[in-house]
Amino acid sequence: MVRTLLIDNIGELTTNDETLGSGLGGRLSDAAVLIEGERIAWVGSAAQAPTADERIDAEGRALLPGWVDSHTHMVFAGDRTAEFEARMAGEAYAAGGINVTVNATRAASDAELEANLARLVGEARRDGTTTMETKTGYGLTVADEVRSARVAATQADAVTFLGAHVVPAGVDAAAYLDLVTGEMLDAVAPLVSAVDVFCESGAFDEAQTRRILETATAKGLATRVHGNQLGHGPGTQLAVEHGSLSVDHLGFLTDDDIAALAGSWGEDARGTVATVLPACDLSTRMPLAPARKLIDAGAVVAIASNCNPGTSYTSSMGFCVATAVLQMGLTVQEAVRAATLGGAIALGMHEDGWIDPRGSLQARVGVVSPGALADLQLLNAPSVTHLAYRPGMRLTEAVWKAGTRVA
Repeated sequence: MVRTLLIDNIGELTTNDETLGSGLGGRLSDAAVLIEGERIAWVGSAAQAPTADERIDAEGRALLPGWVDSHTHMVFAGDRTAEFEARMAGEAYAAGGINVTVNATRAASDAELEANLARLVGEARRDGTTTMETKTGYGLTVADEVRSARVAATQADAVTFLGAHVVPAGVDAAAYLDLVTGEMLDAVAPLVSAVDVFCESGAFDEAQTRRILETATAKGLATRVHGNQLGHGPGTQLAVEHGSLSVDHLGFLTDDDIAALAGSWGEDARGTVATVLPACDLSTRMPLAPARKLIDAGAVVAIASNCNPGTSYTSSMGFCVATAVLQMGLTVQEAVRAATLGGAIALGMHEDGWIDPRGSLQARVGVVSPGALADLQLLNAPSVTHLAYRPGMRLTEAVWKAGTRVA
């Protein structure tokens, strides 16, 4: 028999389901949530809560969905402290630093890659993250990209192929593009759900990006784009044109780019999510993505950590939410929604029926609503407002993933 867990006396519950509560985030006061097995079975007033096999008293604290981190690069080895130090001393960021991590990752054993990934996932869990995407892209040979995808699938909830990260040192660009869209993609395709491409100066140009996106779609894979990070370029427009799940970074957008992202969401259309990466913007000293303008225009926005060893060595979604509020102009509710439901939409996990890397059929994430996966975090605070009100403080006290307490 499936056991039930009741969390009650919740001071503020953020559901992300406006049919359940008030205002953006569908918030409820003095609330309760019933978990049955892996899923949420009931949400409502604590005074009307059903009985359960086990009860947890939230003592007036805030409960919300676990963070959905839709953009990370966590299968790697090595360290880029020297690069970060140089950047803080005034050197400009360039994509070439990726090759440092490529060399270290190729030299690492499977066990070393798995242990580092487990460490990073554990850190993220303790900070409230329950759903994580991660990418390949630090192997850049057929064997190393396949190995990275296999390692990622052991712990990530979504795995993305990023063979089009940079052209490896000493390799002909045209030959490498043929490899990425041919043998490498064929080998990795059974292990991933999406293909990403770094469309930037020093990485892949418009024609190369278009070819990669078209090839991925022909393979039946979803697509994403790293775009508009180092300067203005075609990445955003290509992502929208191609119907990519998301375009990420977005520090350099024109009004036309913003209008394209907003316009991709028609009444019945599934548009392209604008994913902003606040910690990366700070670490690279690039302009913060215009999240306020994107939301005001009607775009769907996600917030992600971009956890990686070179430009954003953090998995703290709480830090990213606080930055989005304090420096990007979002309200707390907008930022929380972007870091939960926004990330779920960017991963195609906002509805039932997505398949995790282990081949299991899963329920939707990013919401606290009957039928959704019971992915939750309890804060040591009465409201999500404290995430920005008390920046830098670790407020996550308890975390449940699919109904099981993991932190």
